[in-house]
Amino acid sequence: MSPEKLSKKAIATISNSKCYEGLLLSAISIWELCKLVEKGRLAISYDTEELIKKALEMPGLTLVPLTPAIALKSTTLPQPLHNDPADQIIVATAREENATLITADKRLIDYKHIKTLW
Repeated sequence: MSPEKLSKKAIATISNSKCYEGLLLSAISIWELCKLVEKGRLAISYDTEELIKKALEMPGLTLVPLTPAIALKSTTLPQPLHNDPADQIIVATAREENATLITADKRLIDYKHIKTLW
Protein backbone atom coordinates (compact mmCIF):
# COMPACT_ATOMS: atom_id res chain seq x y z
CA MET A 1 0.00 0.00 0.00
CA SER A 2 2.94 2.32 0.68
CA PRO A 3 6.00 1.04 -1.15
CA GLU A 4 7.74 4.35 -0.45
CA LYS A 5 7.96 3.26 3.20
CA LEU A 6 10.11 0.26 2.26
CA SER A 7 13.87 0.53 2.52
CA LYS A 8 15.84 0.82 -0.70
CA LYS A 9 17.41 -2.57 0.05
CA ALA A 10 13.99 -4.20 0.51
CA ILE A 11 12.66 -2.66 -2.72
CA ALA A 12 15.76 -3.75 -4.65
CA THR A 13 15.48 -7.29 -3.33
CA ILE A 14 11.75 -7.64 -3.94
CA SER A 15 12.09 -6.12 -7.41
CA ASN A 16 14.79 -8.57 -8.47
CA SER A 17 13.26 -12.04 -8.53
CA LYS A 18 16.73 -13.51 -9.13
CA CYS A 19 17.51 -12.67 -5.48
CA TYR A 20 15.03 -15.17 -4.07
CA GLU A 21 13.08 -18.32 -4.82
CA GLY A 22 9.75 -16.74 -3.92
CA LEU A 23 8.06 -14.39 -1.49
CA LEU A 24 6.32 -15.90 1.51
CA LEU A 25 3.51 -14.33 3.51
CA SER A 26 2.63 -15.69 6.92
CA ALA A 27 -1.12 -16.13 7.38
CA ILE A 28 -0.83 -14.29 10.69
CA SER A 29 0.23 -11.16 8.78
CA ILE A 30 -3.19 -11.07 7.12
CA TRP A 31 -4.82 -11.28 10.53
CA GLU A 32 -2.58 -8.46 11.80
CA LEU A 33 -3.54 -6.27 8.84
CA CYS A 34 -7.25 -6.90 9.48
CA LYS A 35 -6.87 -6.10 13.20
CA LEU A 36 -5.10 -2.81 12.41
CA VAL A 37 -7.94 -1.84 10.06
CA GLU A 38 -10.55 -2.95 12.61
CA LYS A 39 -8.98 -0.83 15.37
CA GLY A 40 -8.63 2.20 13.09
CA ARG A 41 -4.82 2.15 13.34
CA LEU A 42 -4.51 1.64 9.59
CA ALA A 43 -6.67 3.29 6.97
CA ILE A 44 -6.78 1.75 3.52
CA SER A 45 -8.67 2.99 0.49
CA TYR A 46 -9.62 -0.52 -0.62
CA ASP A 47 -12.08 -3.07 0.67
CA THR A 48 -9.94 -5.19 3.02
CA GLU A 49 -11.17 -8.49 1.60
CA GLU A 50 -10.51 -7.31 -1.98
CA LEU A 51 -7.04 -6.07 -1.01
CA ILE A 52 -6.13 -9.44 0.50
CA LYS A 53 -7.50 -11.29 -2.53
CA LYS A 54 -5.45 -9.12 -4.92
CA ALA A 55 -2.30 -9.45 -2.79
CA LEU A 56 -2.58 -13.23 -2.77
CA GLU A 57 -2.78 -13.23 -6.58
CA MET A 58 0.66 -11.60 -6.79
CA PRO A 59 2.98 -13.76 -8.91
CA GLY A 60 5.61 -15.53 -6.87
CA LEU A 61 3.83 -14.99 -3.54
CA THR A 62 3.04 -18.02 -1.40
CA LEU A 63 0.79 -17.90 1.64
CA VAL A 64 2.28 -19.88 4.52
CA PRO A 65 -0.51 -21.23 6.73
CA LEU A 66 -0.31 -21.44 10.49
CA THR A 67 0.52 -25.11 10.87
CA PRO A 68 0.65 -27.09 14.12
CA ALA A 69 4.46 -27.20 13.78
CA ILE A 70 4.71 -23.41 13.46
CA ALA A 71 2.29 -22.92 16.36
CA LEU A 72 4.39 -25.21 18.56
CA LYS A 73 7.70 -23.69 17.50
CA SER A 74 6.38 -20.18 18.22
CA THR A 75 6.20 -21.21 21.90
CA THR A 76 9.72 -22.64 22.08
CA LEU A 77 11.79 -19.95 20.36
CA PRO A 78 15.25 -19.15 21.68
CA GLN A 79 15.13 -16.25 24.09
CA PRO A 80 15.19 -13.34 24.43
CA LEU A 81 12.25 -12.45 22.20
CA HIS A 82 9.43 -10.10 23.10
CA ASN A 83 5.98 -11.42 23.98
CA ASP A 84 3.94 -10.41 20.91
CA PRO A 85 2.26 -13.68 19.82
CA ALA A 86 1.90 -12.58 16.18
CA ASP A 87 5.61 -11.73 15.97
CA GLN A 88 6.44 -15.07 17.58
CA ILE A 89 4.43 -16.83 14.86
CA ILE A 90 6.12 -14.75 12.14
CA VAL A 91 9.56 -15.62 13.56
CA ALA A 92 8.64 -19.31 13.85
CA THR A 93 7.36 -19.22 10.27
CA ALA A 94 10.61 -17.67 9.02
CA ARG A 95 12.63 -20.28 10.90
CA GLU A 96 10.46 -23.17 9.69
CA GLU A 97 10.72 -21.97 6.07
CA ASN A 98 14.40 -21.01 6.37
CA ALA A 99 13.35 -17.61 5.07
CA THR A 100 14.76 -14.11 5.42
CA LEU A 101 12.28 -11.81 7.12
CA ILE A 102 11.77 -8.41 5.51
CA THR A 103 11.01 -6.11 8.42
CA ALA A 104 11.64 -2.65 9.80
CA ASP A 105 10.87 -3.86 13.33
CA LYS A 106 14.05 -3.25 15.32
CA ARG A 107 13.08 -5.91 17.87
CA LEU A 108 13.02 -8.52 15.10
CA ILE A 109 16.11 -7.17 13.36
CA ASP A 110 18.00 -7.48 16.66
CA TYR A 111 16.78 -11.05 17.24
CA LYS A 112 19.82 -13.22 16.52
CA HIS A 113 17.94 -16.38 15.60
CA ILE A 114 16.49 -15.29 12.24
CA LYS A 115 17.83 -13.67 9.07
CA THR A 116 16.36 -10.24 8.37
CA LEU A 117 16.57 -7.70 5.60
CA TRP A 118 15.82 -4.01 5.81
